[in-house]
Amino acid sequence: MSTFAVHVTEWKRPFLERLFPDRRFHFLPKNLSDSDFDRTWKPRILLQGPSEIFVWGAALPPALAAIAVEQNIPVWFVEDGFLRSARPSASRTRPLSLALDSRTPYFDCHRPSDLEVLLSSYDFEADAALMERAHAGVALLLESGISKYNGALQRTAEEVYGAKTRKRVLVVGQVEDDASIRYGCPSPMTNNDLVRLAASEQPDAQILYKPHPDVLSRVRPARSDPAEVAHLCEVVTESLPLAEALRTVDHVYTITSLAGFEALMRGIEVTTAGSPFYAGWGLTDDRQPNPRRGRKLSLEALFAGAYLLYPRYFDPVTGEQASFEATVAAIKRQLEELHLTHPSRPAWRPWGPYGVLGWRHLLSSMLASAIRRAGNDRDVEDFRADPFGFFRSLSDRRLRLIGRILYPFG
Repeated sequence: MSTFAVHVTEWKRPFLERLFPDRRFHFLPKNLSDSDFDRTWKPRILLQGPSEIFVWGAALPPALAAIAVEQNIPVWFVEDGFLRSARPSASRTRPLSLALDSRTPYFDCHRPSDLEVLLSSYDFEADAALMERAHAGVALLLESGISKYNGALQRTAEEVYGAKTRKRVLVVGQVEDDASIRYGCPSPMTNNDLVRLAASEQPDAQILYKPHPDVLSRVRPARSDPAEVAHLCEVVTESLPLAEALRTVDHVYTITSLAGFEALMRGIEVTTAGSPFYAGWGLTDDRQPNPRRGRKLSLEALFAGAYLLYPRYFDPVTGEQASFEATVAAIKRQLEELHLTHPSRPAWRPWGPYGVLGWRHLLSSMLASAIRRAGNDRDVEDFRADPFGFFRSLSDRRLRLIGRILYPFG
């Protein structure tokens, strides 16, 4: 099977090839122009015979969408699953689970995804074995404290939040230009709007606002300034594993974050300002109704669909498909190790590819701002991690030449 993959950054390609050894991948370059597609890639797709398209994210280029319809080529939207890694935020470590959806990414509330169809139609109550497994799976996550992203506990909720003297409300910040909000929140909503909503509805509560880890680490920019709502809440900037961050909380406000589902598993009341996959099934206080989702589901049924039936799990050593339970065990083993694998960033060297005394590290810092203006913050992350690979992956020959001149030894 030939698989044409789009929007797959350089570092993700080896693990996709490893996780799907039965597929022969052809990775389309970034920023592919219509003329390059028509001249180079369209003929290749038409000549391959049986093929499919992998799209990382939600943006299927119109030219690819058109040829998929014309030639009846299956399209898969690929995203990280709901248990990703032992690291505390998005990183360049291989994901331990993936969500492949033939309709649209699971976070897109405008159209029914495979996950939504599954949750709408599956007869969970008739599958006693699945429901028993789901009940045990929820208990396993609560007992282990494992979530999508993980990290070592350094401080407790009491140390960070202070003594609990009244109702405690946690506002979960997100990356505001992230696809999960752009596709999962039809009415505009910022983190600051969410804080204002929580403060107005919970005037006697302790309002805690936890910005997203990627925003705090400056991997992604903040679109709204927490200082503007600091008089309404306590801004939590210290890192806490999600299980610990939720342990003493009574109510969670979120736009579309998976933290809302993590809170549901702990019996915490959840208000969703957007329409995440777990909203609309009778378990959450929803501010943006989704008329397609009228079915009432138990927590175990929702968990069974989202964590047991929908994603694909992979063994971190062999790359072979694994179970949910085995993946939880793998994350537990990784967390018990003294040193977690760090994101791959080029080490500073006094000579070699980065020039005498490593002067090209300074060049990388200067170029990062230009790349952010021309692209986005994920482009900057990819560039900083691997300048050579970043330029080589671009479709524009002139930019690849510039990359060769600036980084000639990659």
